[in-house]
Amino acid sequence: MIRKILIGTFAAAVLSLSAGHAGATGRMTCESGDQSTWKTRDQLIEKVKSEGWQVRRVKVDGRCYELYGTTPEGDRVEAYFHPVTLEKLLVARRGQILFRK
Repeated sequence: MIRKILIGTFAAAVLSLSAGHAGATGRMTCESGDQSTWKTRDQLIEKVKSEGWQVRRVKVDGRCYELYGTTPEGDRVEAYFHPVTLEKLLVARRGQILFRK
């Protein structure tokens, strides 16, 4: 009986931890609709590179594109873009918000 309780408790703990990592970080969320309407990551990369950015990584977080890179001004940042419009929503550097729409 105790073993069943321990196994159940362990399983619940594992599920809650994995669910926390599957979601967004909470910094930004987008009302972005169906993913079939999104522009591609390559389109975002092309857009920001044409503006002078350097890109290290792009991923999805909070139904937004989250980009890690360097701004034209030389700041290493984490930036969020709307996946349908590619509009810049937030740019932060080590906990300091540089831009927020």
